[in-house]
Order: sequence, then C-alpha cells, then structure tokens
Amino acid sequence: MKWVLRFVALLIGCYLLLAGAVTAAMLQPPERFGQIMKHVPMAIVWGVLPGPRLWLWARGGTLHEGEQAPDFTLPTYDHSGTVTLSSHRSQRPVVLVFGSYT
Repeated sequence: MKWVLRFVALLIGCYLLLAGAVTAAMLQPPERFGQIMKHVPMAIVWGVLPGPRLWLWARGGTLHEGEQAPDFTLPTYDHSGTVTLSSHRSQRPVVLVFGSYT
C-alpha cells in the first residue's frame, strides 16, 4: 500500500512540475514561447494539462476596456514600410485584425 501512495505522489509531483514548466513557457515573449513549445507534444498541453485555462491566465494582460491601447510599430503586409498605432490616434478609428484568411 505504501508504494501505491508513493507512486500517486510521484505522479502528482510530475503533473505539477509539467504544469509549472508549461505555465512558465506561456509567460515568455511569443518568439521564446514558440521555441519552447515546438518541443512539447500539444496533446499533453491541451489535453492532459488545463492548457486553455493556463493560456488565458498567462496572456490575460492588464489592459481593461476603455483604456488606451499601448503603442506599437509593425511592418506593413507587403513589408514596404511600417505602421505605428500612435500615428493614427485621434484621427480615425483603427481596427486590428489578427489571423489569416488563407
């Protein structure tokens, strides 16, 4: 009976260690996060661990409704230049679309 309790404790410890490692990876900048997660099977993160909940917590951010969006600069779609959000403030509405339609 003692070995069963030790085995269960070991499994719980491994689960918590893995969850902590994945959470630490999710707190990294996107480039670093991608480099780490390409070595982790997605079935473990999104199936075994509470991946969606960890992701929402790690990427929740501190911006609230009604607050001004932080300034950023991104390359244009055709990479011919850059666009800065602050250059459009108080001039016209700005819609940000993240994703791909291809």
